[in-house]
Formats: sequence, structure tokens, C-alpha cells
Amino acid sequence: MTEETAEYMASKKLKKQKIDYSLYLVTDRSFCPPDKFLHQIEQAVLGGVSIVQLREKDASSLEFYNRAVEVSNLLKNMCSVSGLKIPFLINDRLDIALAVDCDGLHIGQEDLPVSVCRRLLGPDKILGVSAGSVEEAVLAEKEGADYLGVVAFSTGTKPEAVEVSLEMFKEIREAVSIPIVAIGGINLETISLLSGLRIDGVAVVSAIMGSEDAKEAAEKLSNLIESF
Repeated sequence: MTEETAEYMASKKLKKQKIDYSLYLVTDRSFCPPDKFLHQIEQAVLGGVSIVQLREKDASSLEFYNRAVEVSNLLKNMCSVSGLKIPFLINDRLDIALAVDCDGLHIGQEDLPVSVCRRLLGPDKILGVSAGSVEEAVLAEKEGADYLGVVAFSTGTKPEAVEVSLEMFKEIREAVSIPIVAIGGINLETISLLSGLRIDGVAVVSAIMGSEDAKEAAEKLSNLIESF
């Protein structure tokens, strides 16, 4: 590796270290009418959401791609108008992430290996990995993950995910140096239970996507996050 390449890699790593994971929106179109989907995302960003992940478990490749383009364009337009730069990630689908040239990808344990995704994404894209044990967390970091998603509470949006114990959460935190985002069943009532876990953010689905006022919901969640 040349000196110039090393400097470039270091600068990219530094940029990714500055990413704000505090209020992480994971989309789910089942919680809102189709014509309100983009509106919910826009209002959530205005309310304080710091990063957006598009999750489309039941969409065809073409549907997923078209929706990814829509969300990408929305966030780019918001950036040009208001200066808000919100990282945009795709859930599971490496091909969609590459096709729309978004900011990154989030994968689970049943998806392509972390090392393969990192190689194909390149060093400057964000790569998140779901982890449910210390072993999975350590391996994900070793193979190039930038952050981990760890299930905090059981949830209907991802019934296959198993929440980890409070003690396991702490063990994962001690075992890795990359950011950790708690996900699963997080809302205004449960978010306070995460206090003291030294997490870097919370991922929210229904509490924002299914709210009557996504901006207000995001603002309330953001204020609670700031309190701990």
C-alpha cells in the first residue's frame, strides 16, 4: 500500500467515525399508506433522524430498486435545500446498494459474508452488521463492519430476531470498538431502558413510520436520546 493510499484510507475511516447513529430510522412501508411513505421519511429527518435504512423484505428487485432511487433522491434534495446530509443505507441487498450508489449497506447473519460485502462495497461505504453474540460481533468487526445492530427487545417487525440479555449487550460492548446501535421494539416507553448500555444510537421502525406526526415522534425520541 502506497503512502498516498494509506492516507486516503485513513481519511475515509475518519469520516465514517464521525457518522451520527443516534436516531437511526429503519423504514417499513406496512406502517403507513403508500402515498405517505416518503413523507414520513422526510418529516422524520426534519425531526432529528440522523441516518436512514431502506428495508424492503417483500419487494421484488425492481420495486426495491425504484424505491431506493426515490428515497435517495429525497435525501439528496433535502441536502441541497437545507444542508442536511443524512447517510442512506440499504438493508440486506448488496446489489441494490451498489446499483443506487448509496452510502452503505446493513446485513444480517444469513446474508453474504461481511468480508465479501466489504470487498465489493469498497472502504469508503458504511457497512453495518446484525450481531447477537460476542462471537458474531468480534468477527463482524474483524471482517470490516463499521457498526453493529443488536436487538434490544422482541418486535413484530423482525420476529426472527432474538433479543440479547442486558449482560450480553454489555459483553458485546466490551468486546468491540465499533459503534453499536440498539434495534427492536424501541419507542418512547422502552427507550429509557437502554440507559447505561453505552450504545451509540437506537434504530426505530414503527414508532416513527407508523406515527401520525413523524417529525414530532422523531423530535421526542431525539430528546430522550440526548438525555442519556
